[in-house]
Amino acid sequence: MIVNIVTVYVKPEHIQDFIQATLTNHENSIKESGNLRFDVLQCKDDPTKFILYEAYRSPQDAAEHKNTQHYAIWKDTVAPWMAKPREGTTYIIIAPAEVDQWK
Repeated sequence: MIVNIVTVYVKPEHIQDFIQATLTNHENSIKESGNLRFDVLQCKDDPTKFILYEAYRSPQDAAEHKNTQHYAIWKDTVAPWMAKPREGTTYIIIAPAEVDQWK
């Protein structure tokens, strides 16, 4: 299992637009067979900062996410709204170690 944590800083005037576009991406992403979680978080103290927490069964499933139409639409839609390029980091899951504990 693998997790990608993506940090996104959004221009203040596009916060609501970003949220709407990201919710659409979320709704489609959680339908992917290899997806375990796709959480969208907004920083309490900095409303322009968002975290996307994406958990997948395998690195291949994470890579497949980037080949989906909904991801491509999201990426192209939100790019001009970002205050700076998004930052992604990949992690290996230690716990919970069992897939059935994720859903």
